[in-house]
Amino acid sequence: MDIKVDENTVIVFDLDDTLYNEIDYLKSAYKEFAKELEPNAWQQFFARIFSLYRNKLDAFEYISTRYKVPKPELVSKYRNHIPHIRPFEGVLETFQKIKDKKAKIAIITDGRKATQMNKIEALGIIAFIDYIVISEEIGSEKPNEGNFKAVEEKFNLDSYLYIADNYKKDFITPKRMGWQTIALMDHGLNIHSNAHAYLKQEYLPHGYISSFSELGVS
Repeated sequence: MDIKVDENTVIVFDLDDTLYNEIDYLKSAYKEFAKELEPNAWQQFFARIFSLYRNKLDAFEYISTRYKVPKPELVSKYRNHIPHIRPFEGVLETFQKIKDKKAKIAIITDGRKATQMNKIEALGIIAFIDYIVISEEIGSEKPNEGNFKAVEEKFNLDSYLYIADNYKKDFITPKRMGWQTIALMDHGLNIHSNAHAYLKQEYLPHGYISSFSELGVS
């Protein structure tokens, strides 16, 4: 899929499961817990708590009970750790092509400021980004129109394109606002796997890509 961009265009991206696999953020935190609590057998401990998560059991409760670590402390460490994550293949190249065309790049993401900024910095993309909207800062989450209006008010340009993954909250509002929308398809690793419940026309994007290699910039 080719997209036309110029100095009057803003390309907006979701963060989690759009620019990287969010499950890798969770695994990064779990590895930190494992290495701290069981330094001599951390791989086995990681396997246990990741398996608990995969089976919809409370890994934090297990860690808290076994190691006498208060659960709020674990949650805080999870949210504030510096993650070992990397962008999907083709993300950095796509960002560079957009910037070469003098277009703007923004991110709209739900979450806490510290958590989401740690992710963005760990991905090595901060230098490409012209504006970031984080739900904690703005006081609302997608699909609230205010999250998208913030981008329009920042740039006041002609054309907006949103690339994201979550059918429930990512496409319905920007479509209504006249933005173009593209879905990055789930390859079975996305945290949110509820697309089947949001296949009415108003929730669907205008187009689809299975990887950033399919996204041409001209």
